[in-house]
Amino acid sequence: MKQDYEGFMHDQLTFSKKLLADYLQIGMDETELIVVLQLIRYQKESNLFPTPSDIAAFTNYDDQVVSRSLRQLMQKHLMSIEESENGDGIVDEFYSLEPLWQALYTKREADKTKPTDQSVEIFKQFEREFGRVLSPIEIETINIWLDEDQYDVSLIQQALREAVLLSKLNFKYVDRILQEWQKKGIKTVDAAKQAGKKFHQQSSQRSEPVRKRTDPSVYYNWLDEPDD
Repeated sequence: MKQDYEGFMHDQLTFSKKLLADYLQIGMDETELIVVLQLIRYQKESNLFPTPSDIAAFTNYDDQVVSRSLRQLMQKHLMSIEESENGDGIVDEFYSLEPLWQALYTKREADKTKPTDQSVEIFKQFEREFGRVLSPIEIETINIWLDEDQYDVSLIQQALREAVLLSKLNFKYVDRILQEWQKKGIKTVDAAKQAGKKFHQQSSQRSEPVRKRTDPSVYYNWLDEPDD
């Protein structure tokens, strides 16, 4: 029986030869390269937003390693999460590798793409406090805080501490804290603590005394704070 090889020809995946040749020069490691190749494969199969679990299923890596690689690719500005409307008024999210191709074909220096140790640690800290790997959207949210809003890393860490102490482990709460601090011109951890202490003192005058073990610099509800 004659073998039909036509199916094999349709099962080919094409990608940039330059990616294999120059991935080290733009700051990628081998794990990130494999994740990118899997993303390209998923794109060809019309899955534009695979989960870390989807990707991990076709590698020797677990979900956490894949999630970390996705995070690092976004930190290095080699990938982004974009939105598109599907025609029914529903917005779909997808991974865009456009930043990667720009880096490959514009000879961007590798040392300019490497995140600092401090910015890497903030992602790990969120994962420790949440007790799980971060979702791509959560990773993108932190990147926005760092790159677009330009919040200091130590201030983000303090906002996370506030949320943890109040058992408000969600990104909306942390974002509201950071917005309140920005509105009040607060840019340092010391200033944030002082603002919390002041708010607590004002609140305690209108309510019952706070227990002695409560730290007035951190135990307050930012979402309940009235606007000035």
